[in-house]
Amino acid sequence: MQRRRVISSLGTWLGASVSGVWSGAALAQAGGGGNRIVLGQSAPFSGKAEQLGVQYHLGAKLFFDELNARGGVNGRTIELVRLDDGYEPERCVANTKQLIADGVFALFGYVGTPTAQAALPLATEAKVPFFAPLSGAQSLREPFNRYVFHVRASVMDETSAIVRQTQSVGIRKFAVFHQNDTDGQAGLEGVKRALKALDLAPLATATVDRNSIEVSKAVADIVAARPEAIIQIGAYRACASFIRQARQKGFMGNFYNVSFVGTQALMDELGSEAKGVSVSQVVPFPYAAATPLSREYIAVHKDQRGIVPNYSGMEGYVAAKAFAEAVRRAGRNLTREGFVAAVESLRDVDLGGFPLDFAPDRHTGSRFVELTLLTGDGRVRR
Repeated sequence: MQRRRVISSLGTWLGASVSGVWSGAALAQAGGGGNRIVLGQSAPFSGKAEQLGVQYHLGAKLFFDELNARGGVNGRTIELVRLDDGYEPERCVANTKQLIADGVFALFGYVGTPTAQAALPLATEAKVPFFAPLSGAQSLREPFNRYVFHVRASVMDETSAIVRQTQSVGIRKFAVFHQNDTDGQAGLEGVKRALKALDLAPLATATVDRNSIEVSKAVADIVAARPEAIIQIGAYRACASFIRQARQKGFMGNFYNVSFVGTQALMDELGSEAKGVSVSQVVPFPYAAATPLSREYIAVHKDQRGIVPNYSGMEGYVAAKAFAEAVRRAGRNLTREGFVAAVESLRDVDLGGFPLDFAPDRHTGSRFVELTLLTGDGRVRR
């Protein structure tokens, strides 16, 4: 099978304007005034979670580039500055301080709960909108924060959907493999809540450190418990290593992953061993024109060599489209407070088969979840 890995070296395709090379003065002028709106993104563009950041960023940039080519929104272009945090909270904090000091209008598309949680107090203190993090954690949703907006469903929604699906095939024995951080804890709590409603609990749990693929002990502990299904909450490399080693030890049950894993990246890591692995998704199917949004997303790839549609890219694209719609509603006299009010006005908005519904007291705009199944030849089935 020929792998379809999204390019990991962003190189010249991304261009200097999104590579973190803007001067502070330029960003201060562009953040929310003049003819440009500059957004700041801290995400992993290197390391063991790099494809999550790369794919999300490329999806958002595809939308913004198309929008800017048509003249932007309300006379302004939208540009996305990226900084690499390697999926490490300390680096993310430093990046966030730099972006805020440089005057970005909003923080956009942060990847991961530990990094987003580390950055959030800085954004809140500066009253800078924190838009569409790639995280489903309740800790970013509760307590309510005026400046945080989620375009994806929560991990509670995803794990609930996974457990409901398992009941249709009679699975009763579960184990959970998760990252040993706030991303993993959020998913574990979601699984426990969903199982408790059925008077069930995990037979075993095991962890892996963030940015590690040392899973041998976790595999041994979980396989020994003899579950029928293993629910995974983590990034693609660790989850792929776990799946491969568990199969080698004779585990023949079901694997379920939440969307944070990175579907395309997981398939690239596993190759033919991806067959039968399930992944919950929080955006529409990106590989065929199943919805108007999917058709639009696929169309923007036609002239982009080496960049292929995938779920993480679709999530970035959806987030960018939602952001642009809020900017349009905020009008020409754009301010951060006006933008916040505009997002809260996105009631029952259809982005093309993907509904959003925000409100002044509800900053999670979607609860869309569907389950998919990976095949051994690099495809995704709904």
